[in-house]
Amino acid sequence: SNPFEVKVNRQKFNILGRKTKNDVGLPGVSRSKAIKKRTQTLLKEYKEREKANVFKDRRFGEYNTKISPEEKMIRRFALERQQNYGKKNIYNLNEDEELTHYGQSLAEIEKLNDIVDSDSDTEERGTLSAELTAAHFGGGGGLLRKKATSGQQGEEEEKPKSRKELIEEMIAKSKQEKQERQTRRESALELTEKLDSDWKEIQTLIARKTPKSERKDKEVEKTKPDDYDMIVRELGFEMKAKPSERMKTEEELAKEEQTRLQKLEADRLRRMRGIDEEANKKKPSHVSADDLADGFILDKDDRRLLSYKDGKINIENEEENIESEEEGEKDEEEGGEEDNENEEESEEESADEDEEDGAADSHSDLESDLESEEEAAWNKEQKKHKTNENESQNVEKLDPKMEAAKSELPYTFAVPESYETFRSLLAGRTIEQQLTILERIQKCNHPSLAVGNKAKLEKLFGFLLEYIGELATLDLPELRTIDKLVLPLYNLCQMFPEAASDSIKFILRDAAHDMEEVIEVKGRATFPGLDMLIYLKITSLLFPTSDFWHPVVTPAFIYMSRLLTKCRITTLQDVIKGLFICCLFLEYVSLSRRFVPELINFLLGVLHISLPKKQAQGYTVVHPFTPGGKNLELLLVCDKKDLESWQKQNLPLSIVMRLKETSTTEMNHIRLSCLALCFDLIKKCAALYESLPSFHEIMHPVRTLLTQHVPVNEYPEQMQEWYHSALKELESKVKHYTPLICEKKKPVPLKQYTPKIVKVLEFGRKQGGSKEEQERRQLIQKHKRELKGAIREIRKDNQFLARTQLSEIMERDSDRKRKVKELLGSLATQEGEWKAMKRKKGKN
Repeated sequence: SNPFEVKVNRQKFNILGRKTKNDVGLPGVSRSKAIKKRTQTLLKEYKEREKANVFKDRRFGEYNTKISPEEKMIRRFALERQQNYGKKNIYNLNEDEELTHYGQSLAEIEKLNDIVDSDSDTEERGTLSAELTAAHFGGGGGLLRKKATSGQQGEEEEKPKSRKELIEEMIAKSKQEKQERQTRRESALELTEKLDSDWKEIQTLIARKTPKSERKDKEVEKTKPDDYDMIVRELGFEMKAKPSERMKTEEELAKEEQTRLQKLEADRLRRMRGIDEEANKKKPSHVSADDLADGFILDKDDRRLLSYKDGKINIENEEENIESEEEGEKDEEEGGEEDNENEEESEEESADEDEEDGAADSHSDLESDLESEEEAAWNKEQKKHKTNENESQNVEKLDPKMEAAKSELPYTFAVPESYETFRSLLAGRTIEQQLTILERIQKCNHPSLAVGNKAKLEKLFGFLLEYIGELATLDLPELRTIDKLVLPLYNLCQMFPEAASDSIKFILRDAAHDMEEVIEVKGRATFPGLDMLIYLKITSLLFPTSDFWHPVVTPAFIYMSRLLTKCRITTLQDVIKGLFICCLFLEYVSLSRRFVPELINFLLGVLHISLPKKQAQGYTVVHPFTPGGKNLELLLVCDKKDLESWQKQNLPLSIVMRLKETSTTEMNHIRLSCLALCFDLIKKCAALYESLPSFHEIMHPVRTLLTQHVPVNEYPEQMQEWYHSALKELESKVKHYTPLICEKKKPVPLKQYTPKIVKVLEFGRKQGGSKEEQERRQLIQKHKRELKGAIREIRKDNQFLARTQLSEIMERDSDRKRKVKELLGSLATQEGEWKAMKRKKGKN
């Protein structure tokens, strides 16, 4: 309306077809809208900034703008009527409900108008009349006065009744009432009996029983149950699953096992010492039916009898008796574990005799001292004789049990602190006993039972590993014992993997260090002993071999590869050890299929040393094998009788230790077995590495040697079968090469010098190249615009708050000035009045 509040946005150029939104602006209107909005939102927040409570209007439709005020009022009135409907009093919650007790209304019961119906006189305590109460407790005078005032006010001339007459009258009334109640009860019982008899007569007429013939027809008409019905009935009678006991934890199981072994060990020790459990158990004495069970003694009677000697109290005898009792108690404590029932009986007899002796000593004034001493000596001899006889009989009975208990293994073992103790514990035992000892050591010293058991069992793993190595280095290695001991070793490794890995790594580190020292000194190394080969086999059993890198398996892998490349082949023992390492390699890489070039080179060398001396053609022999030398024909067998008598047999590791004692025929048979094992390993390698792209190039030297140089016809038939199976496995693999192809890419066009034409949509604006760049530029522009708008709004909010705070300060200041002005005015009027009064006084 005001033309001065209108702002016109003029454009420099008028463009046809462009629609302008903000040609005319109204800054005053927009400012008032913004202030109104801030007063509704920002000002409320500012005023409630330090308040915790919030006022919310919960009236119906208060914040709903879609409902008109008339509808709000109507709906609120209806809700109010619904809430107050049926409530006459706010404290009467259930006005319409009537509460009952056994069919009677509680309101009627509370009126206390019910008549107590009772037959006995004892139940009529609450029905005594006021007359009877007054007659008994209040005296007759009051009752007479009450009757005179209430019933006979006009008849004062009539004579009052005496106390006896009143009591007789009341007794007659109570008897009359009792008789009436009895008659009413009898009439009610007669009526109920009559009603029951009438009902029975009517019931026989109503209930009609069907005859048996009709029943049979109906039973025949019944349909047989369907399969579904049968299944439903079976499910109804099926056994329900019962809840089982919870699974016990590892700690609970270890605790139970420890207590069981401790109990068994205690029983074994008792049997070994000759203590019979059945003899220790006291047989129950016969108890008659008339026994009152009062023959027990609660406390020992420690009182001493007074005795006199030569007119003085006998104190020495009492002290001797006390000392002898103390010594007897000490002896009983020392030999308490080995006592039996006979000894207990002898002790009781000796105690009785000692008491008799003490009694005799105490009454020394009646008997002489010499007679008491002779009797005591004779009693002691009798006692010793009896105990010796009993002991000899018990020893004869318990000798076989004691020997059997001594021959048994103990049930509880402590973890050995040193390797010597561990070796002495297992020395001279069978395989089963050694396994039992190791199992009981683990169970009795489980880590969950005590704090230091974990460190002890970690040491036990190292002791067991060292013991296995010692068994392998014997002249006749106990490989069966080693095979059985791998199971407890595996269990310990699962319990303590870190300690097990440290022990194996320590052994591998020492072996590799020794080999490096030998290579530095001699320039070549020798194959390790049987114990190291067994350690390498145990490593594959204890730890996963398919990992890309493992802290134990990877060093073992490297150590075996160095053995196949650095150790010279000089004897048949070296060939057997090398073939064993090749078998371990195949076991290590069976899952991961990792390529091991040392394995293929060693098998090629083994085939090379089985040929007669001649120049190698078509293949190359790699170190540690040489094309020529004294060890070239190490596996060559020329004796035809040995070739014909050979049969395929497995090569046990123990054969390495006794090759020097074998004959020439056996040596030739071992050579042929090594060659057969080499053919088998070549076959397994071909099956393992067939997926490699360079498989044919890797196996080319082996194939050349097999097809061109190996004298197959000279071998026995069984060897020829092994040879042909290996060669067939190599030749059956088809060459599959994928041709090299360049990666498919979109061709990059050559740079041209023609100008790039960009379509100009709007003059003066930057035009982006691709769609992504345009969207990115639009987002950046939008972000800038929104940021500017947010900063502008924040600035306006701050200005609004500053104006509000300034107005509050000015209002407080004006209020304070007004109050100060009023105070000063009142003080000025008082001062003026005081001065006027003073002037009047001065004039007077």
